[in-house]
Amino acid sequence: MSDTESPLPEKSVRSIRSFVLRQGRATESQKRAFNVHWPTLGLDYSGQPVDFSTVFPKPADLVVEIGFGNGEQLLFGALHEPERNFIGIEVHSPGVGRALNAVADAHLDNVRIYCHDAVEVLRDDIPDGSLSEVRIYFPDPWHKKRHHKRRLIQPDFVALLCRKLKSGGRLHLASDWQEYVEHMWEVCDNEPELLATAGPCHSVDRPAWRRQTHFENRGRNLGHGVWDLLYTRR
Repeated sequence: MSDTESPLPEKSVRSIRSFVLRQGRATESQKRAFNVHWPTLGLDYSGQPVDFSTVFPKPADLVVEIGFGNGEQLLFGALHEPERNFIGIEVHSPGVGRALNAVADAHLDNVRIYCHDAVEVLRDDIPDGSLSEVRIYFPDPWHKKRHHKRRLIQPDFVALLCRKLKSGGRLHLASDWQEYVEHMWEVCDNEPELLATAGPCHSVDRPAWRRQTHFENRGRNLGHGVWDLLYTRR
């Protein structure tokens, strides 16, 4: 799963990226998805708050998944929670193309997709207090100490998420990298706008709304644990 850059308040300041654009080789089907499905399922970065009631056919709670990879979980969520609207954000175009095809094949109208830096989308396009949930599953742990500054989950970024979540909204993180989980606890448990569902420095069992992804299976095969962290916006 890919990541985005850590935010800073001013648009004029560029921050440290937490992703590297290694686009890989897109299939012809993935390339074609942008021509065929982007006009109806894609969202272009606008740089200003978007009225999402005009984007989806029906008004509903809005869920954002950041760094959705190939779209497995995004599709799973939209299929199993049809009463909610989903926005997926991913920078890697082959994964976006695959997700576009999957959503179109499933005839879902409660999913829209950005192929853009999530920090900019959150900061500029997502209105404050508009989200019911933010999901970030298996972000890059940047395990080398000199790369820790590239991690997505940082105090400034979590503060940004809190601005976008409505009161009572949920932040759901998952990782198979214990040291990164401990970092997440340190950041999120010390964010005054968040309340840990299971208490500080505790995880929960995998909720029914999160499927086991291939990233999770890979981690388990390597002997890693998997941690789900749930927080509520005060």
